[in-house]
Amino acid sequence: MKIAHTLVVIAALVAFNHAPAAGTLTVTAVNPLDIARPAETITVPWKAIAKAIPGARLQHLAVRDSAGRSLPYQVTNIAPEAKDPKNLGVAYGVLIFQHDFAAGEKSAAFTVERLEAVAPVFPTKVFARYVPERLDDFAWETDKIAHRIYGQALAAPDLDKTGKEVLVSSGIDVWCKRVSYPIVDRWYNKGHDHYHKDEGEGMDMYAVGTSRGCGGTGIWDGRTLSVSSNYHGWKVLANGPIRAIFELTYDAWDAGGRKVAETKRFTVDAGHNLDQIESTFTVVEGAGTDLTVGIGLDKHSADANQDAKVQLTANPDASSIALWVLHKTEGSLGTAVIVPKENFAGFAEDEQNQLVLAKAVSGRPLCYLAGAGWSKAGEFTTKQAWDDYVAECAARMRAPVQVSCTSVP
Repeated sequence: MKIAHTLVVIAALVAFNHAPAAGTLTVTAVNPLDIARPAETITVPWKAIAKAIPGARLQHLAVRDSAGRSLPYQVTNIAPEAKDPKNLGVAYGVLIFQHDFAAGEKSAAFTVERLEAVAPVFPTKVFARYVPERLDDFAWETDKIAHRIYGQALAAPDLDKTGKEVLVSSGIDVWCKRVSYPIVDRWYNKGHDHYHKDEGEGMDMYAVGTSRGCGGTGIWDGRTLSVSSNYHGWKVLANGPIRAIFELTYDAWDAGGRKVAETKRFTVDAGHNLDQIESTFTVVEGAGTDLTVGIGLDKHSADANQDAKVQLTANPDASSIALWVLHKTEGSLGTAVIVPKENFAGFAEDEQNQLVLAKAVSGRPLCYLAGAGWSKAGEFTTKQAWDDYVAECAARMRAPVQVSCTSVP
C-alpha cells in the first residue's frame, strides 16, 4: 500500500510539473530596496487570473518562477459576499505565493498557468485555531515562532473553587520554536504546562501576565495605559499553507473617560517572525475620535530564576522598539514592535511595558508589526542580529514590493 501510494504521488507531481498551459498570466514583482527580502509574500488579485485564464480554479493552477520551478501557492477569499453561482471560478480573493529576493535583486517574474491535473497539496507553514480544550486560548504559529492570546474562560473567576486558572489579560504570549513544522496542536495535546520544558522542539518561556506581552495594545493618556480584558470573539479567515488570517474582538473598556472597543486582524505569513496586525479602535461612548495607542513589550517576561538581562533598542528612524532578553539557561529572546512612520508618536513606558506610541482614529485600522525570535532557533543569536532584522522589517514595511500582471495568450 505504501509503494502504491508513493507511485500515485509521483504521478501527480509529474502531471503537475509537465501539464500543458492554456492561457498564462505573467506576474512581475519589483523590489525597491537593495536588501534581501526572504519569504517575500506576493499577492495577485484573482480578477487578474480569471481574466487571463477564464474558468481558472484554485486546485488546477501552477505558479512557476523564471526557471520554471513550481512554487507553493494559496488562494484565499475573505469576502463572504463573494459568490459564484454559475461556477465560473470568479469568487476567489487573491493568489498568494512567496519569493526569496536576494540582496540587490530588483525584480522577479512568475507565470500562473492552468493545469488539467489537480495540483498537489502544499505543506503548511502557518496555522491558527481556537483552543477550547485550554480555557478558550487562541493560538497561531509560523515556521519561525508561535503565539497565543487568552479568552473569556480564562478571565472568569473560579466560583466553584476547582483550582481553575484565572488571568485577566489581553497581552500576547510567545511560544519559542526551534523546529519549522507546526507545534501548536502537539504541545496542547501534551497537556497544560508540559511545554514549559524544552524537549527538542522549543518551549513556553515567556511570562506575559497582565502586561502587553509581545505587541498587545492599550490607549495612552500621557501617563497611564488603559487596556481591554481578554478577547471575546474570534474568526479564522484563512489558514495556510502560506498565510493565516484571523480576527479577534475585544469588548469596550474604559479608556480615560471614553469607552473604546477593538478588533484585531492578524496576517501571519510563513518565513516571518513578525506578524502584521491591524487594530481598529472604535470610540463607542464619549467625545472625540483621535486616539493615542500604546503598543507594548513586556519588560519582565522571563522567569524569576533566569536572572535575565534586558536590553532595549528604541529606534525613532524605524519607529520601532525591540527587547533582547538574555536568560541564564534558555538562550535569548528578542521581541519587537514596528509602527508606520506616519502614525509614530514617540516612546513611553509604564511599570510593566516598554511602549511605542501611535496615532489612531476611531474606526480606522492602525497597522503594525509585532513578533519574536529565539536564539536557540539558530537565526538570531545576538542582539545585533535581532536589531538588524527588525530594521530590515521596518524598511520592508515602508517600501513594499510592487506587483503587476500581464496576460499572455
